Amino acid sequence: MPSPREAPGWLAGVRRVPSPNFDERPRGVAIDLLVVHHISLPPGRFSGDAIERLFTNRLDPRADPSFEALRGLRVSAHFLIRRRGELLQFVATDARAWHAGASRFMGRERCNDFSLGVELEGDGARRFTEPQYRRLAKLLALLRTRHPLRWIAGHSDVAAGRKHDPGPHFDWDRVLAMPEARGLVRPF
Repeated sequence: MPSPREAPGWLAGVRRVPSPNFDERPRGVAIDLLVVHHISLPPGRFSGDAIERLFTNRLDPRADPSFEALRGLRVSAHFLIRRRGELLQFVATDARAWHAGASRFMGRERCNDFSLGVELEGDGARRFTEPQYRRLAKLLALLRTRHPLRWIAGHSDVAAGRKHDPGPHFDWDRVLAMPEARGLVRPF
């Protein structure tokens, strides 16, 4: 039996913070979409463990006034890329993380069924960092060896009107020009 670090869908050398907020994907569904998000907790503050606590259902809603709105929320993403480029994994890529919510992409509902969710630590008001873009490139390269990714979109693309991330400071041109992203399409 493989060790947890060798289990299918978990990347080697990545800090693993298992989230209970996932379930099985529908059988036979190809994982062909990468959804890019941003998150900071509390809003506008970086570092700390609040994101990890949110994704593992351990966030104390009394720790910050902004956390009250998150009480009882059960969410996760497959990955988080911190401001300095640290990569964390919360859900195996073979499983369905609960990151996109009510969503639609190219006529398909329920984007969590066929996508991977990558959170970038950010707030939508500031540029993302060089280490984050470098780590995203490396992550794309790894994921494309495991899954038939064809598409890349923002959370705002798949949940229009409801979500605004990754926001105006995410450099789509830069990401789509990365060699690791060659062939990926953002159809928006």
